[in-house]
Amino acid sequence: MWSDLEKLENLENLVQASMQEWKIPGLALAVIHDGEVVLQKGYGVRDMRGADPVTADTQFLLCSITKSFTAAGLGLLVDEGRLEWNRPVRDVIPEFRLHDALATERLTVRDLLCHRSGLPRHDWVHMPGDLDGAQMLPLLRHLAPSRELRDTFQYSNLGYMVAGMVTERLSGQSWEAFTTERLLAPLGMQNVGFTIEALAAADDAARPHAMVGNECTPSPLWPIRTTAGGGMNVSVTDIAKWARFLLDEGKVNGQQLLSVKSLREMCTPHVHMARSEQPEIGDSHYGFGLFCENYRGDRTYGHSGSWLGLGTLMTVMPQHRTGVVVLTNRAPSVVTSMLTYAVFDQVSGREPIDWFARLMPKRREFIAQQHKERSTREDKRRTGTQPSHALDDYTGHYDHPAYGRIEISREAGGLAWRWRTCSGPLAHWHYDVFTTPYRPTEFHPDELALSFLYDREGRIDRIAAPFEPAVPDIVFQRAEPTPDPTPDPTPKA
Repeated sequence: MWSDLEKLENLENLVQASMQEWKIPGLALAVIHDGEVVLQKGYGVRDMRGADPVTADTQFLLCSITKSFTAAGLGLLVDEGRLEWNRPVRDVIPEFRLHDALATERLTVRDLLCHRSGLPRHDWVHMPGDLDGAQMLPLLRHLAPSRELRDTFQYSNLGYMVAGMVTERLSGQSWEAFTTERLLAPLGMQNVGFTIEALAAADDAARPHAMVGNECTPSPLWPIRTTAGGGMNVSVTDIAKWARFLLDEGKVNGQQLLSVKSLREMCTPHVHMARSEQPEIGDSHYGFGLFCENYRGDRTYGHSGSWLGLGTLMTVMPQHRTGVVVLTNRAPSVVTSMLTYAVFDQVSGREPIDWFARLMPKRREFIAQQHKERSTREDKRRTGTQPSHALDDYTGHYDHPAYGRIEISREAGGLAWRWRTCSGPLAHWHYDVFTTPYRPTEFHPDELALSFLYDREGRIDRIAAPFEPAVPDIVFQRAEPTPDPTPDPTPKA
């Protein structure tokens, strides 16, 4: 199939056209077919500010494809009899707590891996990047659930952080050391890192880019501290080995590394996610660290990943012994899916779908809609209103046991906020609502509405903010001033 040079040239043309239309500076692509890597190549540049090319060895932040490694590592422990999928997390991590006492006792490793803890994402607990896993674990008990345990699929990076900690407790190693020793080394994966700092220090690494309107612009490297949920850095050469491992049902060089039983648990649809807007996909389910879908009637499994300015996708189609990996240094975009579908159309021998023609108008409609929404945003504002208090009355510290502290101060005739790694001026929206700045190239809660509330005595005593849209606003209570510890030097009579 891949000896057909005309079809291979068509794929190369699609890569170039999609990168131009979606304004992607750099991309790495690998195709595995019948046990062999038949295409492994870089396109474009690592950073739009320079000319260094993307190669097959360029490292990208893998993002949530990392979850498949976490699930496979736990599968190794199941194979060794040190873990059962239905083992309660509290049996392994006694200090683990959720807001709901019943969910705390009953939540299992299986529940973590297929995202059915009852917690919504609560991503702003980890996204500022200033806390490690040990610091975040005790915060989980203060996060409001939105559904009952096992009620529905709700994606959770924090859940995979806990899954990584299960690995650590049972193995006696860090998640990074265990994953390296038990999975990466046997697979021959060498060009790998686990932190954004390691990516920044790598000789050949992609840099992220975000979209501002219809313009691509560089964005900062931002840390992922839920490492087991998305923190690995790899080249397309190395992740192609992982895709081949999945196609070979857990074998490496003919030797069974992960049991077929454990690998099939990963690929089994455990919980319904949603129905795709593309009729060729239909219903999507989640396994353990893998999306379980169909493409034009053929079963597929894989995972996508997205972070600030970086987007990835790894998908395998076992019936046709084919895997596709696409790594990009711009996010979000549908290019990763478009290229994957093009390969699957080719290997299945079906009449190809012109995904470029289908998705390009949707991109342009999306850009136009974004512009319209921003231009009409002011329509939601009540004009002619004033804050109910003098601005000095809003200043102070406001605390939440999981989300941390918001500090409100006076600045340049108005108010400013500081929350963990974020800070800047606040804009008065209406009444006692102020909004944070718009910073699309950063990880920042853009135009977040901070509603200041007051008690019966009229004292501003709390801030409500919609950090997690699936639950009521997160409420930060005003902290009492800390007494001055300096002794009063004035002599007492």
